[in-house]
Amino acid sequence: MQARADLISEELRERFAEARRVLVLTGAGVSAESGVPTFRGGGGAGVWKGMPFNIISSAGMLERDLPEVWAWFDYRRGLVEKLAPNPAHAALARWQERFRDFTLVTQNIDGLHQAAGARNVIELHGSLWRGRCVSCSSRYDLRELNEQERPPICRLCGNYLRPDVVLFGEQLPLGAFELAAERARACELCFVVGTSAVVYPAAMLPEIASRAGGAYVVEINPERTPLSDLCDETIQGKAGEILPLL
Repeated sequence: MQARADLISEELRERFAEARRVLVLTGAGVSAESGVPTFRGGGGAGVWKGMPFNIISSAGMLERDLPEVWAWFDYRRGLVEKLAPNPAHAALARWQERFRDFTLVTQNIDGLHQAAGARNVIELHGSLWRGRCVSCSSRYDLRELNEQERPPICRLCGNYLRPDVVLFGEQLPLGAFELAAERARACELCFVVGTSAVVYPAAMLPEIASRAGGAYVVEINPERTPLSDLCDETIQGKAGEILPLL
């Protein structure tokens, strides 16, 4: 069933029309509409070769068995590369041309925002499509490397690469959240789309936008979340149906 235009309030339409500084935080729900398995689903199963997803995707496993970590993320990349951006990704890519100051922050690692044409995306949890040297931190586009070489080797220092994603037990990339928080403090309109709002510190961004900058906060999600009561508006529905209505 298509989303109804009357789900968008008149106040939101007016604020959307007048806004200059807009920030959007997206989560797994946006990519799930393209068929990307949610991280906690592990591609349809909660385990990988008998290991729970939070073990194979952990900093400890990285130290114990780097090749197996690569096998896991190569598997996930193989799932994602067959998928395409959905109408939510496309709508957000268009917004960067509409607003004078537009910031797109994502918890997703699949690269679908960029595939839809989004630029300068703040990736809080890294990217499936990059490798990072464990020694010198040089980053590489995995599509330009020999996929048969696992673990890949850094061309600069000769050490191994690891997937450039945030694993369980690791901190966010240096500067990523700080930049997102700075943009949140300055925005007038903040959208939280397809996220459970339970993963920190990402879940702090709408609160920062609301309390520090007085932004109007709008949640778009099929179900209510712990963030819903903080928001000025909550629109229940799929991102791919709701966002194009704006």
